[in-house]
Amino acid sequence: MQTEAEMRTRYRIERRTALQGAAGFALVAMGGVRVPAAQTLDRVSFQTNWRAQAEHGGYYQAVAAGIYRRHGIECDLRMGGPQQNPAQLLLAGRVDMVMSNGFQALNFVRENVPFLTIGAIFQKDPQILMSHEEANITGFEQMRGRPILIGAGGRVTYWPFLRARFGLTDDQIRPYTFNIQPFLADKGAIQQGFLSSEPFSAIAGGARPRVHLIADAGFPNYQTTIDVSRRMVAEKTDLVQRFVNATIEGWSQYMRGQDVEAANRLIMRDNPDMTADRIAYAVRVMNERGIVMSGDAETLGIGAMTDARWENFYTTMRDAGAMPPGLDFKRAYTLQFVNKRVGLA
Repeated sequence: MQTEAEMRTRYRIERRTALQGAAGFALVAMGGVRVPAAQTLDRVSFQTNWRAQAEHGGYYQAVAAGIYRRHGIECDLRMGGPQQNPAQLLLAGRVDMVMSNGFQALNFVRENVPFLTIGAIFQKDPQILMSHEEANITGFEQMRGRPILIGAGGRVTYWPFLRARFGLTDDQIRPYTFNIQPFLADKGAIQQGFLSSEPFSAIAGGARPRVHLIADAGFPNYQTTIDVSRRMVAEKTDLVQRFVNATIEGWSQYMRGQDVEAANRLIMRDNPDMTADRIAYAVRVMNERGIVMSGDAETLGIGAMTDARWENFYTTMRDAGAMPPGLDFKRAYTLQFVNKRVGLA
């Protein structure tokens, strides 16, 4: 049974759709000439965290399939890259919403800035460590004492978790330059990566990578979150809800492979380095490992979040020394816009 808020939202969408449909056929006199009236959509700008890829596919699907427009939204989907910091763009008011992660939400609280997370598309963080099959490493415990290629971001996010959970040490860290060649050249190498990216490159280079998904070892970080200002949540609640619902529908279609050709063309248009084979690989492994659809999302819908999961994430990272004690972690998020079973069959 729909809540009163949901009924109001549905009424507004249906009314807007009816008015827009009528406007599409209405003729307005202008200088003696009758021309079609323009439709009015609410504009929302959304900044991704990197160059276009399958890991952003649900947003591109919602654009390509007209899902945002059906929800009364004109989505300005902006591609990220190495020279951009989505959180800074959000704080500066240059974008309405950004793609982020659980660490950033807790940092909003720590820095006492009025922003928060309203949905988590990835139930599992796709960050991995990758070894060679020839090394016969079956778990993180067997990585003790071995050199591991880790980037700067990983040293303050998942590395404290691995260090605390499996007894790894900082003297194992070697710089990671986002170049696959050192890994290919050394059968004993271990390096960081993303489930849907570095293993594909390793396979293309002739290696047989073994993938160790950190989330499956208990790392509870939410990834590909939607972050927004508290002001927008308060002043444009209906618009935020429509954006979240449309985004979830886009992800539901994209992960099922439902008419995604146009979305993939948009991805490859925005990022010419992306290929159809790489996109197909990414979608396959994300489905196989439950990156989007697992855990709470299976019953609450894509984008699901819970108080218990956020508490677990905060206490895990606090105990690992990555977050300060006494942080009011519940200020990092709201469950207002998710857990409504949107997109579930």
